Amino acid sequence: MEREYLSIVMPVYNEKGTILKVIDKILRLDTLKELVIVDDGSADGTRELLKNEDFGPKVRKIFHERNFGKGRALKTGFEHANGDIITVQDADLEYDPGEFKELIGPIKEGRADVVYGSRLSGGKAQRVYMFWHKIGNYVITFLANLLYNSTLTDIETCYKVFKKEVIKNIDIKSRGFSVEPEITAKILKKKNLRIYEMPISYYGRTYKEGKKITWKQGFSAIAALLWYRFFD
Repeated sequence: MEREYLSIVMPVYNEKGTILKVIDKILRLDTLKELVIVDDGSADGTRELLKNEDFGPKVRKIFHERNFGKGRALKTGFEHANGDIITVQDADLEYDPGEFKELIGPIKEGRADVVYGSRLSGGKAQRVYMFWHKIGNYVITFLANLLYNSTLTDIETCYKVFKKEVIKNIDIKSRGFSVEPEITAKILKKKNLRIYEMPISYYGRTYKEGKKITWKQGFSAIAALLWYRFFD
C-alpha cells in the first residue's frame, strides 16, 4: 500500500442523493490520509445524514451553522487539512475520485507544485453537456490566460491538486463560486510555482439532476480575475 498523504476537502451543500456514494469512492483510495467534509448549512437532510453516519477515523466532519458559500467552505476545509498534498472533491458525482492517483503523480515525482485536472483538454470520457456552460468556461479561462500569461484550459475545474504549503499560503476571500478564479489568480501570480494540467473525465449534471452553478456566476468569475490582477 502507498503512503497515505492525500487530504481531500469536500464542500457540501444539499447533496443527500449522492454524498454517500462519493464518500465510499474516496475511502477506497490507497493514498488517502483524510477526508475533510464541510457541510455548508445543508437543508435537505444531508447534514443529518452526515451526523448519523460513522465513516471511520479518516473522515472529519465540520458543520457551518448556515450557508456561507463554496469559497467559505473551502477556506474552512483547507484550514483543517493536514496532508502533504491537498485537493478538492465536490459532493456530487460529476468527477471520479479514482483519477486522483494520476493527478498527484507530477507532485509526487517532484515536478509540480500544482496540478489542474482539465475537463476541456480531451483524452477522457466526457458527458455531452450544456453548450453555453462550455462557452462560458472557455471565455473565463481565456481571460485568465490573457491576464496572467498562462496556458490553462479549464480554470473552473473542481480538481485542483496542491502541495500543502501552496494552498495554505493562499488567503481565500471569496465566499461563493468565484473562489475558483480567485485561487487560480493567486496561484498564477506566484511566478515560482510549477503548474501542470492533466485531462480528467467529467460526468456533468443537468439542473434537473442538481447542478447549481448558473450563468450569473460567470460575471463574478470575470470580476474576480480582473480584481486580483489589477487591484489586489
